[in-house]
Amino acid sequence: MTPPAPAAGDAPPLVTTRGLGKVYGGVVALADVDLVVPRGSVYGVVGPNGAGKTTLLSILVGLKQPTSGSVTLGVARERIALVPDTPSFEPWLTAREVVALARSLVALAPSAEAVDATLRRTGLADAADRANGGFSRGMLQRLGLAAAMAGEPTLLVLDEPAAALDPAGRRDVLDLVSDLRGGTTILFSSHILVDVQQVCDTIGILRDGRLLFQGATRDLLAGKAAPAFTVRLRPPFDGVVDALEAAPWVHLVERAGLDRLRVTVASTDAAETELVRTLADAGARVVGIAPAEVDLEHVFLELTG
Repeated sequence: MTPPAPAAGDAPPLVTTRGLGKVYGGVVALADVDLVVPRGSVYGVVGPNGAGKTTLLSILVGLKQPTSGSVTLGVARERIALVPDTPSFEPWLTAREVVALARSLVALAPSAEAVDATLRRTGLADAADRANGGFSRGMLQRLGLAAAMAGEPTLLVLDEPAAALDPAGRRDVLDLVSDLRGGTTILFSSHILVDVQQVCDTIGILRDGRLLFQGATRDLLAGKAAPAFTVRLRPPFDGVVDALEAAPWVHLVERAGLDRLRVTVASTDAAETELVRTLADAGARVVGIAPAEVDLEHVFLELTG
């Protein structure tokens, strides 16, 4: 059975595939994949290692040819940028030179202002004139994003952009993706489910080359485990738990660690508008709020067996 596609909006999808398949020898990497990427979305392709995520992205950007099926793009190929999971550049090039070269490769003038703006946006302004051969993995990931963004793409394809990064590096990459939301359509491959839940509004789940689910991330969680948020606080907690439990949109409040509460809610919409206000009224000293990753993990495990 073909998974349901997201409901069409006013604009046609930016990427559509029909019956997409890829076979290597006797190994099926993709089978009958009908992908629909809404224009302006952050679409997360998730699945275990070997599910076919990288093969799918490689076909979409033209690096591989499908064995069967078709790809329809609502964007010219030169308006697509790919950031591989391990970006690499000639080590003697500075960050500024990499971005300027990337602009020139798509026939954009490598103006100093545009290059500097891209480096600032990706947090590389202070390293602009350093050779990238001395960059950390996190800085190279930023440089890969900068090189891709330099071409002002309509579609930005990211293959495992936060894999192998430390927590701070992952957070930086996710913040960059969030900043691009709306202006650029982003296709985001990952096996880190908490990252997908934080930044992707649409999701496709692959297993053994087949698309098991496709639709809004919120729809994936609907009817499954109740949505929840992890709230990190500085003590004391006096009054905070009572205030949350009194809120009509809160199902359950649990201690999830010395500085954490797990707040299970009836409505994600209500939580997104009321949770911060409720914590502030209770005098809570908030360190951070994030969707509880266990929800997506439970649903993912249900679907993938």
